[in-house]
Amino acid sequence: MGIFDKFKSNKAAQEKAKGASDTAEQKINEKTGNKYESQVDQAQQRAEGAMGMDRDRPEQP
Repeated sequence: MGIFDKFKSNKAAQEKAKGASDTAEQKINEKTGNKYESQVDQAQQRAEGAMGMDRDRPEQP
């Protein structure tokens, strides 16, 4: 069992990571004046998807 497998099964850690991801996205958009908003959003979605935190998919039991 790898580190990401443990992360994927830990809902509390995923919620904390989502909050950190949202905060990072907001800070980056502030610093760039929303100039790269769509690229930042795409990067956030890819990173979260790679960690199994895809927000578009329904929660798995």
